[in-house]
Formats: sequence, C-alpha cells, structure tokens
Amino acid sequence: MLTAGQDLRKIRDRLGLTMRDVENASQTIAEKQGSDEYLIPPSRLSDIETKGVFPSVFRFYSMSVIYRRPFHSLLQLYGIDLGQISSEWTLAQPAHTHIAAFDHEEVACRMPVKIDPGFDPRMTSDLRRMIEQWGMVPMSMLRHLDSPGYTYAFIGTEDLTMYPILQPGSFVQVDETRRRVVERQWRSEYERPIYLVETRDGLTCCWCSLRPTGLVLQPHPLSGVPVRILKHPQEAEVVGQVVGIAMRIGDLVAAEMQEPKEFSALKPSVVLSSSSSLKAINGSDLPSISTNKKLG
Repeated sequence: MLTAGQDLRKIRDRLGLTMRDVENASQTIAEKQGSDEYLIPPSRLSDIETKGVFPSVFRFYSMSVIYRRPFHSLLQLYGIDLGQISSEWTLAQPAHTHIAAFDHEEVACRMPVKIDPGFDPRMTSDLRRMIEQWGMVPMSMLRHLDSPGYTYAFIGTEDLTMYPILQPGSFVQVDETRRRVVERQWRSEYERPIYLVETRDGLTCCWCSLRPTGLVLQPHPLSGVPVRILKHPQEAEVVGQVVGIAMRIGDLVAAEMQEPKEFSALKPSVVLSSSSSLKAINGSDLPSISTNKKLG
C-alpha cells in the first residue's frame, strides 16, 4: 500500500500537480457526478501517498481522470490485475445459464502471431506445435472480428437440458439474427438447431417447436429434463440460434446428476420418450429425432 502511494505521488509530481490542484479538479468531478465521494481533500491525498491508505473506488475514478491514467493501471499499483478476471472465471461455478459479458477495454493480449505454414485445419493437431511465434496484440486490432449479431452464453453447471450434446459449463455462441424457429424433418439430432431461450425462470438452451398452445421447449431425451410448453412471446422468447460451442470433454457429468429425481420411483421396465410425452401434453407429433430410453 505504501509503495503504491509513493507511485501515485510520482505520477502527480511528473504532471506538476499540487495537492490543491488535485482537490480543485476532483471538486469539479464531484459536482458533475453529483456526489462528494469523488472529492479528494489534501489531507486524504496525503494519507493515500504517505500512509498507505487505500482510496475508495470513487477517488480511484477521480485520480484516473486527473492523472490521465487508465483505471486498470492505477489498480495495478495495488496488485490488482483486471486482466486476470476472465482466466479466473472457473473459480466460480454459476448454477444457472446466463449471458457472458466480456470486457471491451482496449488492452493488449498475448496470442499467436505466426502459424506453421504446414498447418491443415482439416486434420486434428496439437495447436501448441503449430504456433511458431507468440506476440502482444492490441485488442483494438481484433475489433473487426466482433459482430453485433452474436452474443455468448455460459451453460450453467446444473443445466442438463441439452446433455450430452451440450455439457454443463460450456460456452456457446448465439446468432441473434436467427430467431425464427425452423421446423422440418431432421436427419440427426446434430442437424436440428439449438436455440437460446429466455424465460421467466432464466435462460436455457434447447430444441424448439411452435404450437398453437405456445413454444415447446424440448430437451435432449437423455437429459431427464421434462418438456415445457410456454406462451410465446409472453413467457418465452427466442434469443437466437446456437452456432458455436466451446466445451470441455474431460469432465463428464456424474451419472447421479443425470438421473431425474421425479422418475426415481419408476420401474426399470417403464419406457418413455420425449416425443411420447409431448403427445400426452398436446396430442400432436413433433419433428424430433428422439429415441426411446429406459429410465430407472
């Protein structure tokens, strides 16, 4: 803390700012923001620079403006590296499916800048062996890869709706321009589109079908998750179609997590299917490729 305060003092001295200058500038910021929390009195600034007092987030903002320094660079003086946030997301495991927000701040990142000319994308290979050179690339240079039509979602660790196609803990890329539910006879379950749907209970990825009674949210037949029919768009809205998946395949879901509790009392001889359960609900067939499964 003391070293960080001394570094802040050096930044202020290089800019030729007195403590009174900092106070006057922070006063203007406080008036604009409508809060005295942004004000940095000389006594408080002296404590920050000489006694290791940690400034509040509001005073961090004021110093970032006055010292012409990015907010994250001032935090680094105190050992807080915002660049590590995304790499530590695995330390928290949200149970519900949610939109993943990414930081768009223009910072540099380390990434491959030269690939082996012999790299063939059609063949499975060790990417580490294909990378000839790593380098620091400004994130602003990657903006052309960003598309406003895509959003990214994280499949919750307890969301088994599309298991085993979508493992819990996966990241999915969603094309928001593909909101219309497409229905026809699919040759395989991998061909049938998966949609990200927002309901009153949260987000979920599933197969969808439109019926007069509403939107049918159909899970994978092996997931054990029941089929739902919700009013559309009052209770369920299609965010878009899943067009990309990033998931781990080494950590498979435990068998006890796959088995639905509501079916625990059924005998091994009972045979159910997602399509038959839908017939019981609305009396119509769905164009699905679900197969019969023994539950027990």
